[in-house]
Amino acid sequence: MKFTKTITTNDLRHINRTAVLDLLRREGPISRTEISERLEISLPTVMRIIEELLNEQLLKTVDRKEWSGGRRRALVEFNAHAHLAIGVDCGGTKMFGALADLSGEIIEEINVPTRSSNSDENFDLLMGIIMQLVKSADTIGKNLLGVGVGIPATVNVEQGIVLSSPALGWYEFPLFERMKNKFDIPVVLDNDVNLAALGEMWFGSKQAINNLALITVGTGIGAGIIIDGAVYRGSNGAAGEVGFLLPSTAHLGQGRNHQGFGPLETLASGTGIADRARKALAGTLSEEQLSALTAEDVFDKARQMEPWALQIVDETIDLLSLAVVTLAVCYDPDLIVLGGGVARSADLLIEPIKQRVSASIPFSFNLVASKLGYRAAVMGSIVNLVYRTANYYMLRKLS
Repeated sequence: MKFTKTITTNDLRHINRTAVLDLLRREGPISRTEISERLEISLPTVMRIIEELLNEQLLKTVDRKEWSGGRRRALVEFNAHAHLAIGVDCGGTKMFGALADLSGEIIEEINVPTRSSNSDENFDLLMGIIMQLVKSADTIGKNLLGVGVGIPATVNVEQGIVLSSPALGWYEFPLFERMKNKFDIPVVLDNDVNLAALGEMWFGSKQAINNLALITVGTGIGAGIIIDGAVYRGSNGAAGEVGFLLPSTAHLGQGRNHQGFGPLETLASGTGIADRARKALAGTLSEEQLSALTAEDVFDKARQMEPWALQIVDETIDLLSLAVVTLAVCYDPDLIVLGGGVARSADLLIEPIKQRVSASIPFSFNLVASKLGYRAAVMGSIVNLVYRTANYYMLRKLS
């Protein structure tokens, strides 16, 4: 990661520009004078930034004006519908792509199952989705900011290399380079859970928050961590790998294959929940019925008060509570979001997890179910594109 050691005049301009744009995105429409007062930036500077953003169509003027007893002040707001963005979530079993504007309003969606772990086949599948969405954007005639892609893997963001994604067959895969040769629009890549966390921050929470943790529980378990409005990646890009948390000391020193599932997700992911159900029902169902069991089946049976399912769900609540406690005490975020396929059963999970965690830590925390669902990573791709193309800066003064 590169750190800014000095501030150039150009950096300062982008810092002020980010502050203005972010304030208007969250709270607009606002007058130029109020922006100046709230951000403590000189009015001439605000006026120059507003003019620049109006020219880029990132802002627009509003017909009505603000009046506080003196001269009426013209208002400006974030121009969320003037630009388009393409996001693709490259899941292990399917690819989901969407064309949307900057308000998060989806114009077109494509959902295609992946058919193999062949790297070239999956790359071609990704290109097909993007090309179809680019054609749709062309017919609309609005500015297309670019393409954002989320991958279920550790990604070298600066170089655009997918380090290891077994489900897609991408190992040290130069995805950015190959995509750049296909398109003449900006392309940004990131881990899918990191993007989902960005999506939840901008479009899901509907709150002015800068610190958020998202736990996704699906085939595996992972977390995306947002600190001061930016994704926290860690020194190896592996921050948020909560699937490798140890449920007990019995899991210490087992020499696990780190390309496989971690101890927590072996038990509490959708896959782990289904596996535990198969063990509980062995001998009572046919092999075909056992192999067809899913985590969703377990939650459905728990709603029907089946004892074996209630026990598995109760164990799952305990296990997921470990992940929530870890994120709460390590990062103390404004909000913790539960997402992924298992979050469709949030009615059985959220309140019991809150009760267990509240009894375990000496401070309050806020846990909610994802409002974006399977669209979260695609929505985060839009945020990532805005960050990259609008030169966003996230700053915090150290006291």
